[in-house]
Amino acid sequence: MSPKNSKPGAWRTAPMAAAAAFTIEEFCAAHRLSPSTYFKIKADGLGPREMLVGSRRMISAEAARRWVRQREAAARRPEREAAAKREAAAADTA
Repeated sequence: MSPKNSKPGAWRTAPMAAAAAFTIEEFCAAHRLSPSTYFKIKADGLGPREMLVGSRRMISAEAARRWVRQREAAARRPEREAAAKREAAAADTA
C-alpha cells in the first residue's frame, strides 16, 4: 500500500461487504488499524498470515479470524496469570 495511492484516513472506513480475502488496506479498515500500526505489529511478528496473489499481498478471511482469536487470547493471558497469582497467594495464607 503506497501513500500515493491511498486517501488520508481511508483505513477508518470499513469495507462494503464481507470479503473472502482482504488487501492490507481493507484489513486495516475492517479491524480499525492504521497502516502504520499494521506494519508495526507485522514487524513484531504479531501480524496475520499473508498470502501472495499475483503481485498483491492479501489476508484471507480465515487468517484474519485466526489473528483476532490470537490477539484476544494474548489479551486474556495477563488476566489469567494475575488470577493464578491471587489464588496462589490465598493458598499460601490459608
